[in-house]
Amino acid sequence: MLNSLRTSLTCAVFAWCGLVTLAAERPNIILILADDMGFSDIGCYGSEIETPVLDKLAAGGLRFTQFYNAARCCPTRASLLSGLYPHQAGIGHMMDDSGVDGYRGELNRNCVTIAEVLKSAGYRTYMAGKWHVTQAVKPKTEAEQHNWPKQRGFDRFYGTIHGAGSFFDPNSLARDNRLISPFADPEYQPEEFYYTDAIADQSVRFIREHQTDHAKTPFFMYVSFTAAHWPMHAREEDIAKYRGLYDIGYDAIRSARYEKMVEQGVIAENSTDDWPLQKSWKESDYLAWDIRNMEVYAAMVDCMDRGIGRIVDSLVEAGTFDNTLILYLQDNGGCAENYGRNGEGKPRADEPTLEPLSAEHLQVDMQPKQTRDGYPIRTGKGVLAGPADTYLSYGKAWATVSNTPFREYKHWTHEGGISTPLIAHWPAGILRSGQLEHTPGHLIDLMATAVDVAGADYPAEFHDGQAIKPMEGTSLQPIFWGDEIEREAIYWEHEGNRAVRRGDFKLVAKDNQKWELYNIVRDRSEQYDMATSQPHLVAELSRLWDAYARRANVLPLTPYRKKADKLNQNKLIFTLKQNDDLKRQDAPYVVNRGVFFEAKLSDVQAGVVVAQGGTTNGWGVYIQDSKLIFALTREGQRYLISSKSVSGAGRVILRLAKDGSVTLRWNGLEVARGTIPRLLSEQPLDGLQIGQDLEGCVGTYRSPNRYPGKIEAVTIRLEK
Repeated sequence: MLNSLRTSLTCAVFAWCGLVTLAAERPNIILILADDMGFSDIGCYGSEIETPVLDKLAAGGLRFTQFYNAARCCPTRASLLSGLYPHQAGIGHMMDDSGVDGYRGELNRNCVTIAEVLKSAGYRTYMAGKWHVTQAVKPKTEAEQHNWPKQRGFDRFYGTIHGAGSFFDPNSLARDNRLISPFADPEYQPEEFYYTDAIADQSVRFIREHQTDHAKTPFFMYVSFTAAHWPMHAREEDIAKYRGLYDIGYDAIRSARYEKMVEQGVIAENSTDDWPLQKSWKESDYLAWDIRNMEVYAAMVDCMDRGIGRIVDSLVEAGTFDNTLILYLQDNGGCAENYGRNGEGKPRADEPTLEPLSAEHLQVDMQPKQTRDGYPIRTGKGVLAGPADTYLSYGKAWATVSNTPFREYKHWTHEGGISTPLIAHWPAGILRSGQLEHTPGHLIDLMATAVDVAGADYPAEFHDGQAIKPMEGTSLQPIFWGDEIEREAIYWEHEGNRAVRRGDFKLVAKDNQKWELYNIVRDRSEQYDMATSQPHLVAELSRLWDAYARRANVLPLTPYRKKADKLNQNKLIFTLKQNDDLKRQDAPYVVNRGVFFEAKLSDVQAGVVVAQGGTTNGWGVYIQDSKLIFALTREGQRYLISSKSVSGAGRVILRLAKDGSVTLRWNGLEVARGTIPRLLSEQPLDGLQIGQDLEGCVGTYRSPNRYPGKIEAVTIRLEK
């Protein structure tokens, strides 16, 4: 009787909603994706970080408590865009090509994007933010842009093609199909460029322009923030808001989050927060440094929430807020990667030492030691996060807090690596308000949901002459109406870490390790491995995973390292000329190598002589205030060595030795000497230019900073 009544009511709801859908305009759809954030990092999922906009969207919509991503940035984005598992879309790992279909490092043409499908259904399509599903970061031809956003269905695009970089000077920033500098963009000139704000501001601009030019047409917009991915960059006024909040340490913050999450109903009380934090993480001299990292992280999330607020305000202003489906989620769990830290996760003691010559002839100039709110910006204990010339992650301890109460981190397929909030808000289409939804879901469901609510047709077999794969996901729209959805199972693989979830049970393993089995409903924190006591279930679920791996291009599992032959490691001597522009793979390979550079200049005029790399990693020589300046950036930390004023025509020689010693010569006279604490540890993303810097800036100038005179007889020699 109850089942019959429930079926009748469900049919009535579907019939009523179908009439509403036919009578009303098709909804706008906005997908908002945050970067490198843990399950508990926003307020309505337990955090102390202030996220009032997301909290309000959750209060007016649905909070999914068991939604999943693909454990890493590139695979998640490929899956989100395509409605397929990452390997099916060609991106089972990162942007490296391992030579097999599942690991090409490019969004393939056997998939269609949400933008392509909705555009064919009459939608306008927009994107702002991080793309990161193509290797063509610095394309030289239109053909190389075949996987850029506009070539994959978006009418307008503003954002970065690459996956990470400075928030104050992001690399690979583009508007539509054109790479731009944030400081030379006539369409957007804020007082201070900050990428999170730029993404939100451009999203608002797209909405307003759409309302002016295409008001009768629905739109799809993908807003892909880079907050709170390293580097930990934030404005001081935002950081100040969280000053002192994290002084109580990791355990206390994690416990407070756990209690709030249980109270909210986001997790069950049978979860656990009893994850041991290493004693070394709690040492007072280290904790004081690490507190700053979390203050900056919180400021980054806070700023993103305010940006989402401006997007919401623009929808209200346009009168389209009620009929816009907004979906917010995150690309992987908290990130335990140790950028700017030593092997133990502590700050590096890398204060540079300088050896100035006579003050009469030389001037050696490093970044000044500063104090901000009582915090030394550069100390022997390491560099504090926040400013543009730093490049730090927030580390494993805070990632453990972010992932409360789950195991592991970004990269892994345990719950800490793959669990994400999902907030769904749509006043005109979601009949439930302020409720929690415990049905498991996955990124693959977003394509199916968008197709469903838009009334679009997913291509049956072909798109633009290419055979495509069918959708893998299930529409979430029935859940919006209070009904249930059914599926066989959900699957994962990344870097050999693998998992399958069917119903209440999850089979999971790390790379080259045995399967573990958990009842996720009773043990979401994955504390009690049932594999030994339930061998038949392990065998059954592992067969499901094996079948998925065979059909979804997961096999063969391939090495996850970039091939050495992609970079120009064997060439040691380069003869160049003014305006030469070498791609990353053609540029000198400078990892752990000394550099000898020589060039003849027609005059001492302000501008770049040579620049390789950008704000994260790179080196260069330029002229400023009649001084020769050598700059090296390593993991965002910039070192400068400057001469006293020079004049006339002449020959400049730079020698960066393997031991880190640096000399600058002008017309044979040594004019500066210093020591760099460490050579470059990875090949710069940006290429090399002579006479200008077209990418992220290595030194204290704004791109392109062209040298106005003549540069001749340019030679670079590398010391292995």
